[in-house]
Amino acid sequence: MQEWTRQFRKGLLELCVLNVLGTSESYGYEIVRNLEQYDELAVSESTLYPILSRLRKDGFLKVRVGPSQSGPPRRYFSLTNLGKTYTEGLNQYWDDLTRAVNRLRRSIGKEIQK
Repeated sequence: MQEWTRQFRKGLLELCVLNVLGTSESYGYEIVRNLEQYDELAVSESTLYPILSRLRKDGFLKVRVGPSQSGPPRRYFSLTNLGKTYTEGLNQYWDDLTRAVNRLRRSIGKEIQK
């Protein structure tokens, strides 16, 4: 079950990162902090940055370099128009998928109880 959970979580993290960035631009550590609010979604920066890099390469994110109050400049990520459309589509698919899975589980649950 661990392998299945790991693969499932990997795909969901992309959706979660896109949703975090759907509200406002953010830098890596700030995204990590947002995800940490939910135990099941906690990630390290070393897990996050490959996701951000892939999303940027695919045209879903843009990057702006800005000053930091402490340390080197920060890279701020935000959604492109394509990224907004992609996120909306993924969110709709997630909603449809979870409704279908829940209907299936309720249906199967009734069969098991018979």
